[in-house]
Amino acid sequence: MEDHNHPFLYFPFLLLHQLLRNLKRYFLSILFTLPSSFFALLLLFLLTYNAFSVFSIHIPHSPKKPLFLPPPSHTKPKLSSSVFLALKEDNSPTINKTHFTLLHKLPIHKSKRVKKHKRGLTGFHIETHSSLFHTKINTFFNGNSSFSSSCSCKFRFFMTWISPLKAFGERELLSVESLFKSHPKACLVIVSKSMDSEKGTEILTPFVKNGFRVIAIAPDFNYIFKNTLAESWFNRLKEGNVNPGEVSLGQNLSNLLRLSLLYKFGGIYIDADVMILKSFSNFRNTIGAQNIDVKTNKWNRLNNAVLIFDKNHPLLFKFIEEFALTFDGNKWGHNGPYLISRVVSRVSGREGFNNFSVVPPSAFYPVDWRGIRSLFIGPRDEVHSKWLVKKMKQIHEESFAVHLWNRQSRKLKVVKGSIVDSIISSCCIFCNMT
Repeated sequence: MEDHNHPFLYFPFLLLHQLLRNLKRYFLSILFTLPSSFFALLLLFLLTYNAFSVFSIHIPHSPKKPLFLPPPSHTKPKLSSSVFLALKEDNSPTINKTHFTLLHKLPIHKSKRVKKHKRGLTGFHIETHSSLFHTKINTFFNGNSSFSSSCSCKFRFFMTWISPLKAFGERELLSVESLFKSHPKACLVIVSKSMDSEKGTEILTPFVKNGFRVIAIAPDFNYIFKNTLAESWFNRLKEGNVNPGEVSLGQNLSNLLRLSLLYKFGGIYIDADVMILKSFSNFRNTIGAQNIDVKTNKWNRLNNAVLIFDKNHPLLFKFIEEFALTFDGNKWGHNGPYLISRVVSRVSGREGFNNFSVVPPSAFYPVDWRGIRSLFIGPRDEVHSKWLVKKMKQIHEESFAVHLWNRQSRKLKVVKGSIVDSIISSCCIFCNMT
């Protein structure tokens, strides 16, 4: 049977085909009317996209980890405000994610870490024989040394010097002069590798020739720290198991060294930027307050630039223990003045810790580091001149020493007529010698 509707079945398809052909012609006619610059811009975009897709690397998310492992501890860690502060500081810098894969591919092995620490410790004269240090210091204290007269020492003073020899300059020598001006029968041991040298001996010779007893001895940390918690801490440091941190390791070793020297020998420790004005003969087991609360008249911070203690004093033992157990090499002052403040605040009033005293700031720190500049300035006008006279009178009456805060004042010049100028004139030994 013939299908009479056959032409009508294909008619819609023919219309659709014709429509598509017309659209194609219309689109091509539009493209041909566009300028060639458009095609060049389109090509440049496609090439740029292709370059990014080829050279980009997808880095999976990696959780942030501390760059250093915490040192081993015998106590359960506590989450204190200082911990949260450290975390905040660690998270603050923006670090490119591509750096993480490189860190994972280059791990720091323990052996390399140990070598790194030992290289950093070579400047502190570790590998010495304990008998040498022990013999030299005891011979000196007993008056049987070429650096001292035949009589024993009335006062035992200690300084530490961790810097190069060339840095031991006029200010440090003035500190030594002030010590002997107020304590002519004292003995001074400068514990220092750089000063225990031919040139160091030459620097100290004028004092020895004038009958003053002073000697420089390179430290033997193994002997000085022996039988204290400082010994185990120092061994872990040498093994690479203590993170020395960003603060100068020499500075932190000096903090521990002064405590250990006083614990082993007893005596008086002073920083090399302390000018002594009067005799310390009336002080025993004494620490100086740096600041006090004006409302309560109680100290709120102590300092360790001047320490006076008997041998084997229990508070010194606590200081050394605190250093070994809470060492943090990334916080300035944490192992020094702040350590002293923490421990004294903790043990005050406890049985066995009543035989020490805290003297007011005027004794050793008549100005703190924020005001030290005022002592170097000469009189500007009549009002300022009266202030200088009043301040100098106060220091003369109330202070036994003045800490010059070298960190803040090292570059300051001593102006004629200033308080420091007056202190130098009254404390120097060789300034009036011809």
